[in-house]
Amino acid sequence: MNRTSIVTGGASGIGGAISRALAARGDHVVLNDIDGDAAAATAAAVRADGGTCTVVVGDVTADEVVAEVVAAAVAIRGAIDVVVNNVGDFRPASRDFAHSTPEQWQRLYELNLRHVFTMTYAVLPHLVAGSSIVNLSTVEAYRGIPASAPYSAFKAGVSAFTKSMAVELGPRGVRVNAIAPDLTDTAQTSRAAMLRGRSEDLVPQWLPLGRFAEADDHAGVVDFLTSDAARFVTGHTIPVDGGTLAASGWYRRHDGKGWTNMPDQP
Repeated sequence: MNRTSIVTGGASGIGGAISRALAARGDHVVLNDIDGDAAAATAAAVRADGGTCTVVVGDVTADEVVAEVVAAAVAIRGAIDVVVNNVGDFRPASRDFAHSTPEQWQRLYELNLRHVFTMTYAVLPHLVAGSSIVNLSTVEAYRGIPASAPYSAFKAGVSAFTKSMAVELGPRGVRVNAIAPDLTDTAQTSRAAMLRGRSEDLVPQWLPLGRFAEADDHAGVVDFLTSDAARFVTGHTIPVDGGTLAASGWYRRHDGKGWTNMPDQP
């Protein structure tokens, strides 16, 4: 029987690529997204390629939406095989921590950590031996990031939660891992926005693999982590970063306006 897989934020960018990858291997994907039009378009693409998909539109930071997603997944065959907690965002952002607000912290908490708790808690009764959870962390959980300290802290929490849940759920035969993306060309963080007018020729100097990531790069790792090929891998956050953690840090901008992880000059 085909697996039932939940992907939150599964319409666009990394989440969309994950939804398509899991559907292409035969999973029935329960695709949740706050953007109904984008979710419908991705679901249509999945079905056009011969896959199966159920769409649940709504903000996964709301507990009632989590319940709706889980109910839709359980209705398919009574169990949940894969959960990808993909939703996350560095916005709302501020120029530094001193100018941030408690309201911003709360929203960043909801977007990056709390819903990972609520979704994981809600699916626990429906996981079976062989089920797998993949959470989305970030490379910024492993290095400082100016102007986004709360985001970094909550994503570090995702990686810590991943380790603890792997230990708790291991005896049930359930694996829990995470991936940590960096510098990915999506609508949220476009190539143009990352370059900010700088030459594309500089990219190989910033990333050891010489290019920005594509969403499919991350989907491939999620595909692996939720497959039988990774049956003895649990409790890890896998950087999918082209080598940036191995090679780089943050640098003051030459114009004095903050920081960059891509030096302004060669």
